[in-house]
Amino acid sequence: MFRIQTLNNISVAGLERLPRDRYEIASEIANPDAILVRSADMHGMEIPASVKAIGRAGAGTNNIPVPEMTRRGVVVFNAPGANANAVKELVLAGMLMAARNIPQALQFVGSLTGDDSAIHETVESGKKRFVGFELPGRTLGVVGLGAIGVRVANAALVLGMQVIGYDPTITVQRAWQLSSEVKQALSLDDLLAHSDFVSLHVPLTPETRAMLNSERLRTLRKGAVLLNFARQEIVDEEAVLQSLENGQLHTYCCDFPSSRLHGHPRVIALPHLGASTKEAEDNCAIMVAEQIRAYLEDGNVSNAVNFPEIILPRGEGYRLAIVNSNVPNMVGQISTDLGRVGLNILDMLNRSRGDIAVTLIDIDRPCPAEVLDRIRTITGVLSVRQLD
Repeated sequence: MFRIQTLNNISVAGLERLPRDRYEIASEIANPDAILVRSADMHGMEIPASVKAIGRAGAGTNNIPVPEMTRRGVVVFNAPGANANAVKELVLAGMLMAARNIPQALQFVGSLTGDDSAIHETVESGKKRFVGFELPGRTLGVVGLGAIGVRVANAALVLGMQVIGYDPTITVQRAWQLSSEVKQALSLDDLLAHSDFVSLHVPLTPETRAMLNSERLRTLRKGAVLLNFARQEIVDEEAVLQSLENGQLHTYCCDFPSSRLHGHPRVIALPHLGASTKEAEDNCAIMVAEQIRAYLEDGNVSNAVNFPEIILPRGEGYRLAIVNSNVPNMVGQISTDLGRVGLNILDMLNRSRGDIAVTLIDIDRPCPAEVLDRIRTITGVLSVRQLD
C-alpha cells in the first residue's frame, strides 16, 4: 500500500487515478511515499525521509525545494501543458481588455446613478473616454515558446495579428506545434522593439528575474501592452509603473496583484486566475497522479524537472529501481553485486540528467535483502527499491 500526502485540495479526477486498493491518500499521513501539491510552499517544510516523489499539479515548481530533493534522490514531477489552454484564454482576454479599455469602462458604468434618461446621457457623453483599438494588424511578441507560448502565438494569428517569437531554447516538439507564420525575433530587445503587445511565458530563474527592467521597457513601441501571466518577479514593477506614467506602456496586464500596482488606472491585475478552471485543475491532477503512479509502481519517469526521462515497459521478472549520482562505473558495480548471487538481468535501462542517473533493472527472481543493502552502500547510490 502506497501512502500519498496532499498539501492542497487536489482534483478528484486526479485522485481517482490512484486505486484505493493500492493507495492511501490523506492530507495528514505518516511516512508518505509521495506528496501531491499545488501552491503550498514546501520551502522550510520538514519533508519525511520516506518521500520518494513530489507531484506539482501545475507547471511551476518554485514552491518546491528542488535542489534539496535532487540531492536526496527524490523525483519532482510537474504538469507542463496541462493548464496551457486556460492560460492562453486568459492572455487573449487580457489583450482584449487592454485594447478596448474594458475594466475602465466597467468601472465607469458601475458608478452611474439616476434614471434611464440620466444614465443614457452620461453614457453618451462619457464613452469617448474609452475608445480603444482592434487587434488585427497589430504585432504580438511572445517571449517563451513552451506549451503556453505556442498556443498564444497560434491563437493570435487566427485573430489576424502579426506574431513574432523569441525562445533560444525552444524544443523540437514545440517547434513542430508552432505555426510557420510566427516570425523569429533575433533577440529579446529585437522582439520588444517590434511589438504592440508583449506576452511573457518564461519560468522564474536567476536569468529571467526582473528581465523586463527599465532599460528593456524603453525599447518597447510607444503605447505597447505588456502581459505577464508567467511569474510576478520576471517584471520590475517599479520600472513598469514609470513606463506607464511616461506613456511608453499603454497597459500592464498581469495575474499578480501587489500593493505597488493596486489602484493604478492602467494596470489590470487579476487574482492569479491563470490555471483556475475546472478543466485545468483536472488535467494537472490527472497528469501528476499518473506520473506518481508510474514511478512508484514501475520506476518510470516522465515530466520530471530534476530526473531524466526513463521508461522501461514491464515484462517478466522482478524490477529494481535505483537512483544514483551520475558517476562512472555505477552500473558496473550494481550488476556485479547482482551477479555474485546468480541473479540474471533480463532487461536494463540507464538514463542520466546532470548529476542524477536512474537505472531500471529487471531480474529473473527476487533480489535478497542483503544484496539490496549492499547496493545501498555503493558510494553515490541515493535510493534502491525492489518493486512488486
